[in-house]
Amino acid sequence: MERKRILVVRPDELGPSEHKTWRHLRAESGAPENPFLDPVFTTAVGQVVPAARVAVLQDDGTPVGFFPHEKGPLGQGRAIGLGVSDSQGAVLRPGIRLDPRTLLAACALSSWEFDNLEAGQDLFVPHAVEELADPVIDLDRGYAHYLEGLRARSPGFVKQVLAKERRLARQVGEVRFVHDTRDPDALRALMRWKSAQYRRTGRRDRFAQQWITGLVELLAHGDDPECRGLLSVLYAGGRPVAAHFGLRSATVLSWWFPAYDRDHGRYSPGLVLQLRMLEAAAADGIRMVDLGSGPARYKDSLKTRELPVYEGAVVRPGPGGAAYRLGREPARAARRFVRGHPRLADAARHTLTRLGRLREG
Repeated sequence: MERKRILVVRPDELGPSEHKTWRHLRAESGAPENPFLDPVFTTAVGQVVPAARVAVLQDDGTPVGFFPHEKGPLGQGRAIGLGVSDSQGAVLRPGIRLDPRTLLAACALSSWEFDNLEAGQDLFVPHAVEELADPVIDLDRGYAHYLEGLRARSPGFVKQVLAKERRLARQVGEVRFVHDTRDPDALRALMRWKSAQYRRTGRRDRFAQQWITGLVELLAHGDDPECRGLLSVLYAGGRPVAAHFGLRSATVLSWWFPAYDRDHGRYSPGLVLQLRMLEAAAADGIRMVDLGSGPARYKDSLKTRELPVYEGAVVRPGPGGAAYRLGREPARAARRFVRGHPRLADAARHTLTRLGRLREG
């Protein structure tokens, strides 16, 4: 007799066989190999977030699905690594039919919130309240082909960046790029630059949150080819001037934490780093770079297309679901309204920047 059940475990309770099945199910779905939906990322989050859990869907004892999540007070759930994860959802065998509220009930969740739900997550997309654009860079035809297209789309962009790189070399010193380094000093420099950027623009400093810093440090020391941290650094005159820490699988690189030394800002070292990174990534087997949702001028210049991602929540009836709606929906609705009105969005960004300057001053 066929038995279907859902077990909820800590991420570290999954073994190599479950990891292998997880990845096999991802491959069967045909979705990109996004490292944020790899078991290694969920396991790393579990080491710094005690509330991290994984629901394992079984059919006659065989895993047929995995649902990584975090469980908060009153059973309010959220996507694993919410706040830093750029791709969210469940990993399910194709063809599985399941009521998402039944899944939440099995996990003792009253709600489950997401802000970067990947396309194709048919279980949860009906509960989305907004579709966002996720710009990506396709490198499957190689860097030379990409660069040719970039020059055609933005004729002056590449020329200006390369001119600034030459000026950086003349005025600061030899420019050197390292695609994959474990340099701890460079990682610390990146975190300092990024923290300063968050404060300067009035945003919450992610690196002031211990779990995020711990997560980055864990992933920086990982060596699994399906999901590991990648630190790329641009040096000038022997010192780091720009760096990026991202997460990569065998074929997808997720753009995560870019930053640069503002003392060298006139040379646009971040853009120089990006072009160098794209060339090295293509040579290293990366077929797509996911720039992550959220507006940025450089993303518009570099992208080749956009993928949809979704924001929303599945909410069950009851006190916990009601608490979620009261606590989260007003703020979410306000953000949607601001994003939908460009002038308001610009005003909000300027206000945040002014507040950041006041805090710094």
